[in-house]
Amino acid sequence: MSEKRTNSKKKGTNPAPGGFRKPKNARATIFRLFSYLKDDKLALIFVFFCVVINTISGLAGSYMLRPIINALASPEGSAQALLTSLIWMGTIYLAGVLASYGQSRIMISISQKALMELRNDLFVKMQKMPIRFFDTNAHGDLMSRYTNDVDAIGDMLNNTLVQLFSGVILIAGTVGLMLYTNIWLTLITLVITPIMIKAGGFVASRSRRYYIDQQTAIGSLNGYIEETVSGQKVVKVFNHEEEAIEDFTALNYDLKEKQIKAQFFGGIMGPVMGNLSQVSYSLTAAIGGILCVLRGFDVGGLTVFVNYSRQFSRPINEISMQVNVIFSALAGAERVFEVMDQPPEETYGVVPKNQALPNDARLPKLDTVKGEVRLEHVTFGYLPDQVILKDISLYAKKGQKIAFVGSTGAGKTTITNLINRFYEIQDGRILVDGVDIRNIPTEDLRKNIALVLQDTHLFTGTVMENIRYGRLDATDEEVYAAAKTANADHFIRQLADGYQTMLTGDGTNLSQGQRQLLNIARAALSKAPILILDEATSSVDTRTERNIQEGMDRLMEDRTTFVIAHRLSTVRNSNAIMVLEHGQIIERGTHKELLAQKGRYYELYTGKAELD
Repeated sequence: MSEKRTNSKKKGTNPAPGGFRKPKNARATIFRLFSYLKDDKLALIFVFFCVVINTISGLAGSYMLRPIINALASPEGSAQALLTSLIWMGTIYLAGVLASYGQSRIMISISQKALMELRNDLFVKMQKMPIRFFDTNAHGDLMSRYTNDVDAIGDMLNNTLVQLFSGVILIAGTVGLMLYTNIWLTLITLVITPIMIKAGGFVASRSRRYYIDQQTAIGSLNGYIEETVSGQKVVKVFNHEEEAIEDFTALNYDLKEKQIKAQFFGGIMGPVMGNLSQVSYSLTAAIGGILCVLRGFDVGGLTVFVNYSRQFSRPINEISMQVNVIFSALAGAERVFEVMDQPPEETYGVVPKNQALPNDARLPKLDTVKGEVRLEHVTFGYLPDQVILKDISLYAKKGQKIAFVGSTGAGKTTITNLINRFYEIQDGRILVDGVDIRNIPTEDLRKNIALVLQDTHLFTGTVMENIRYGRLDATDEEVYAAAKTANADHFIRQLADGYQTMLTGDGTNLSQGQRQLLNIARAALSKAPILILDEATSSVDTRTERNIQEGMDRLMEDRTTFVIAHRLSTVRNSNAIMVLEHGQIIERGTHKELLAQKGRYYELYTGKAELD
């Protein structure tokens, strides 16, 4: 992890200028999010039916207090009537409890299914993204889409939707019963309602803004943590701990400030609405008492109305409290959909699948690739205004070994990335067996190319499973043969469980050299006719390198091989060596031919000039 790489990623995760990124289209985000519920329409209808039953039972149960209290206050009331009313009230509340259980149980299942599909769609889309996407986005920020953002969406689907629907029904039912009980007290209650709505809207507008900022800041912080943890060796070897702490402190402070604002405006929603509710409750109770004395309003009606008055403000309060959850979920959903809306990797390029090529030939499947590779006047830059490769032309015939040497940044690895079609070239052509790789499905292209990188990567699983990653349908015998080809069989059998030894944490229980041997065995198993070795032996010691050189020669036998190496001793037997500087091939030839020229290669080989 270089400082340059870290800084670029941090910049890529920052919000827009001013620290505030408005949703592009909140309504579209809501409809798109709800599309994940479309397959559960019947279940949702049943949930909302349960919500209606639960809400009505609450309203009806509360209204049952009016005849009960009036019966108790009246000398004509009987115990039988009181008992009957209590039984009815208990039955109504029991129906509400059962409906509440049903709505909660079913809604959780619906929401978790939707989240599962959302995470699945996100993961599938990421598998279709080009390498450029992962190079320009912090891995921690991408992980945050699966965790923080999806969790925020889950909070909304689990509870908020039901509470919003329930709140609307409760408000409508309460207003109807309040009007039925006493129209004048209802008018007094409704006068305060616009004030409550206005105050809630003011707080909500601020809350929405800061919750979006909070989600973005969380992604930035997670991205930096992921980079720093994975690059701890680099941090420590360069004594960069203090600088890392300073950068983390700045991001952590930024998150704290945004969380304070988001939580503050989200938190004051309840107290603001609660205090206004108390004002409404007190005013209603005072005026209702006067009506009981002067206008003959019944005590039971006043008790019920006061209860409704408080209940009327409760759903408004709850809806207001859910605003922060909604905004947090919408901000998270927008970040998830932002990834989903990125253009996927071009798998067919200029010629779509099943469409005839200019010469009326069908798309080649590359089932029997010979391994002839040709680059014709290739020009490429990762950025439009920064050209890395300039008019590169070369060819490799079947079974030939082509080596690239040169200073760091000369473009060696870039060439191999282009052969795999990890990036699209700006000009020129790259041909495999005479076919432009842009006219070849990427799956067919890459299954014919085996790649061994300097940075090893092993997955959680057994040694055998990691080698079999090169070809999933390989037999155990073929895995053993590939390990022997890479000279890895000996050390594997010395492990505690041999080929069934479990690897975790990217193979931390193995040495760097052993991890690289497994990578080489994986490439040997693939049987791909084209092989790319990018500094494949740079991370092993000299003795280990000598041990695997024979295996490497067997691996390269009958394969077209491109080798990038700083150790020039490993490329002496190449059919051709390309010397690159500043994105151009300045020398080409065999080892002896280049030494005879006494140019840049001669300087590098004899030590008169060192590789960067």
